[in-house]
Amino acid sequence: MTEPSKLSATDARALIGARKLSPVELLDCCIRRIERLNPILNALPIECFDRAREEAKDAENAVMRGQELGPLHGLPLGVKDLNDLAGVRTTQGSPLFENFIPEGDDNIVAAMRRAGAIAVGKTNVPEHGFGANTDNPLFGPTGNPYDPRLSAGASSGGSAAALGSGMLPLAMGSDFAGSLRTPAAYCGIFGMRPSAGAVASSRRTFGWSPFDVEGPLGRSAADAKMLLSSMMSDSPDPLAYASSQSIHAPARRLDLSKLRVAVSEDLGFAPMSAVMRHAFRKKLGRIEPVFASIEDAHPEMSEADRAFYVLRGIGFVHDFRQIYDQDPGALGPTITDELERAEKLTIADIGWAHAAQTRIYHCAERFFQKFDLLITPAASVPPFPHEEVYPGSIDGVDMGGYLRWEAISYGVTLFAGPAVVIPCGLGPGEMPMGIQLISKARSDCVLLDVAHSLECIFENDSELTVPEPGLRA
Repeated sequence: MTEPSKLSATDARALIGARKLSPVELLDCCIRRIERLNPILNALPIECFDRAREEAKDAENAVMRGQELGPLHGLPLGVKDLNDLAGVRTTQGSPLFENFIPEGDDNIVAAMRRAGAIAVGKTNVPEHGFGANTDNPLFGPTGNPYDPRLSAGASSGGSAAALGSGMLPLAMGSDFAGSLRTPAAYCGIFGMRPSAGAVASSRRTFGWSPFDVEGPLGRSAADAKMLLSSMMSDSPDPLAYASSQSIHAPARRLDLSKLRVAVSEDLGFAPMSAVMRHAFRKKLGRIEPVFASIEDAHPEMSEADRAFYVLRGIGFVHDFRQIYDQDPGALGPTITDELERAEKLTIADIGWAHAAQTRIYHCAERFFQKFDLLITPAASVPPFPHEEVYPGSIDGVDMGGYLRWEAISYGVTLFAGPAVVIPCGLGPGEMPMGIQLISKARSDCVLLDVAHSLECIFENDSELTVPEPGLRA
């Protein structure tokens, strides 16, 4: 049998339910792999193995007693170190919270554990979740499973590296400007930014903003769909809505030949390196025949940059102004720089940005009346060295700040709908490459099924599959 830690989450869960795989056996295999590879990758800096072993024993006993099992029963899970896991440190990668131990789980972690998941530890993040690299003053950088010298993306880089290296079958992430999607692309795994409100969160301080969402990371669309359905719970989140019951069904294969597909290299405004443009077009050449039609098109995005930066800046002032006033040195340079930019905003700027974001949303909804799917590159550049805090320039063009290079992701954030990143073989530098699939708001279930259908096609094309990383401990 395949080594348990290398099984997909859906396969592992099926074997557990059939009494062909013990939750204890699966966890022990994952822990052995973590102990071998984590010293190289630094994906899981906070561990809770002893508690996880006790929970795995309980999970095994439940199977043997014939009890009703949750959808994630016995599956090891990585919890992002921005989310509270009771009795385990939540540091946010910051010295300010180095010793903070929450008494309870946040609502999403609680929901996943009720579904049977076994939390193994906390996955690494940049300081307070902001940065182009998953690096922080407490634990240092997380390496890419395909080349530990390179970035795993941010801010869910620890989760993505743990999955890409086979340490865990499932991990949670969050996404604001691409914090879940870029790590998925860089580490050769599947990641999803759900529609705003699909996963209700008690952690969001700006409840009316559609920007900050939490979502699943997995090795496939089927794994991500199973995790997403278990992340959903009741919470006082003002954007929350009731999802379709079909989200709880297994991923299904669709007839892709009926889809009207738009493609865009840059959404008309996002920086994109020449090497990634070329690689994207090469991948599309292999994918194009499966769809009814493909047309170069995208929603109107000329206001996207300014709108996103203004609305993002409001949150920086709220979250960090008081800390900065008390001790300016307590925040890293990335957050300090963004805070100083944000404090120059005016009421007029904020009013314009809210209206602009609404215009972009409406434009996207009209766009998706004509097209079923929009496909873009998932990242503007290949994975870069840790020493490079962020891609400062692309093809000689100055980015002017740490976030501009992720415009291909944050532009989509403005749509408030779902976007997934699906592994699409190797790209420049023989590193994993992903493509971004986008659909209309609240079409999450259909988008996951489209992604699953594409994965079934990719399995038969060596140019569109990602090999296992060649890590050696």
